[in-house]
Amino acid sequence: MAAILCMVVFLLAPFVSHAADPDPLLDFCVADLDSSPTFANFPCKPASNVTSEDFFFDGLMNEGNTSNLFGSRVTPGNVLTFPALNMLGISMNRVDLAPNGLNPPHSHPRASESGVVIKGRVLVGFVTTGNVFYSKVLGPGQMFVIPRGLVHFQKNVGGKKAVILTAFNSQNAGAVVLSTTLFGTNPSIPDHVLTQTFQVDSSVINGIQSNFGS
Repeated sequence: MAAILCMVVFLLAPFVSHAADPDPLLDFCVADLDSSPTFANFPCKPASNVTSEDFFFDGLMNEGNTSNLFGSRVTPGNVLTFPALNMLGISMNRVDLAPNGLNPPHSHPRASESGVVIKGRVLVGFVTTGNVFYSKVLGPGQMFVIPRGLVHFQKNVGGKKAVILTAFNSQNAGAVVLSTTLFGTNPSIPDHVLTQTFQVDSSVINGIQSNFGS
């Protein structure tokens, strides 16, 4: 029995050690975005070329343009916009929501998410793998958490603009937006797959796809 237990631990060890972004091996590794990433990390910019400016980012200061289909704008502060996050396993987003704006149902395959409402009233909800829906309307200063990989959304339910700041335990959490993933791909997912999935006529699928340019 002890031998079997040791074998199970041995087999699981690689998965446990890679359950999140890799631990840093240097004080810092400012990403060289002109190079191809290796194992999700970018090569380091030469230390001789690193300056103080590399460690500061003002991209979340400005209001995002919400003049779009959903009335929302996500401004990323991840390794692709803030290269100093390379190998640190953290990132942030700013989410701007117009009145009635929606950050549509989506998931982050590589990170859990925590967030705080900065301005406005926001309905935050997520769905578990057991199809249980949890939600609450939050105001300024209130915080939420979304477990890794679960489908979730944020919707402005107040009469004024809303702002959320979110944080992730990955330098690049990734985002799978359900609507654009299913109806905005190129090439398109076959109609017969979507009609059978949603139990609707192909005309309904074609109408939805036209909204997403597919």
